[in-house]
Amino acid sequence: MEHVLIVRYSEIHLKGMNRPYFEKALVNRIRDAIPDPDIAVEREQGRIFVNGLSDENAFGYAERLCKVFGIHSVSPAVSVEKDWNAVVSGSKQLLDRYLATLPGNMHTFKVFARRADKRFPYNSEMICRELGHELLEAFPSLQVDVHHPEIMFGVEIRKNRAYLYCQELEAAGGMPVGTNGRAMLLLSGGIDSPVAGYMIAKRGVCLDAVHFYSYPYTSERAREKVIDLARQISEYSGSMTLHLVPFTDIQLSIYDNCPKAETTVIMRRLMMKIADRIARRTGAQALITGESIGQVASQTIESLTVTNDAASLPVFRPLIGFDKDEIVSYAKRIGTFETSIQPFEDCCTIFVPQHPVTKPSLDRILLSERVVDFEPMIEKAIAGTEQMTF
Repeated sequence: MEHVLIVRYSEIHLKGMNRPYFEKALVNRIRDAIPDPDIAVEREQGRIFVNGLSDENAFGYAERLCKVFGIHSVSPAVSVEKDWNAVVSGSKQLLDRYLATLPGNMHTFKVFARRADKRFPYNSEMICRELGHELLEAFPSLQVDVHHPEIMFGVEIRKNRAYLYCQELEAAGGMPVGTNGRAMLLLSGGIDSPVAGYMIAKRGVCLDAVHFYSYPYTSERAREKVIDLARQISEYSGSMTLHLVPFTDIQLSIYDNCPKAETTVIMRRLMMKIADRIARRTGAQALITGESIGQVASQTIESLTVTNDAASLPVFRPLIGFDKDEIVSYAKRIGTFETSIQPFEDCCTIFVPQHPVTKPSLDRILLSERVVDFEPMIEKAIAGTEQMTF
């Protein structure tokens, strides 16, 4: 028996004549996730097979692929000769090992078969019936449950081999990263922005990220937290560059010279301007933020309209209609929540006015912004930006 991963995809099936393009992109993303020259990734009739695995690394690689966008599910499997006796023998060996990992003595199962090669002498119904009988005879601890089985034992008869598996691991879904352009994520140290980046990357968009820090008002620990968040997002999005922008001079100038109630909105506008310029220089086609309408003063419709004016690129806000509980639930699911709640302040949470304006006027904000010539500070901040690639 040879160890293999069966990779399934769903949305790509809908792409018609463009489907090979998306399949090739997904194969490339799988190779990025498993950069082992001894492992082969092959397409075949609506499936992708990862060959050349060992018993020790198969499940670990399966879990890694569950984070690759474009994949619907992954099954650690074994392949055997396309012969009925080999299928029965291999099924017994695989199920015996799998049952040893389960708690309890009695288990329910169902055989599920797909026969892509119609030359195989048994059709799908016969495979299910006959193999189910063989497994019941071999394992007295098994019972058949066709409605809610504990074990779905899968058999796929393909062109050259038969594939057997006991598990189907749910994966991230979406579209392969790199099939829908590139965008720049404004990454704070909070809960929302990592989720926003995840959601846009899931639609096939390559990500880079920009973070603003105000040392010494924000700590080195806060900076490390953002680096950890970028690394966690890259486990899903693939390679991404984090741009760390020094924002202290700009933030102090806003605080010293602009009306206190307007400082948050003006700060957000200048962040947008800087992110927009870095995005254009790096080939990004849009900005991404984690804003949710009405969540804080800077996220009212009026505030969002004013901050939008500062960017020339489109601004994607995938969380715009989410409430906080929904965002938290998403953050827990993708694994960023525990990092995001570490108690280290970012520059968005310092110098916060006691009574921020909630319905800013663009004309009024532009007037306040012109009190200071921010252009030299913007260029200095961009010149002092540090890049880290994950």
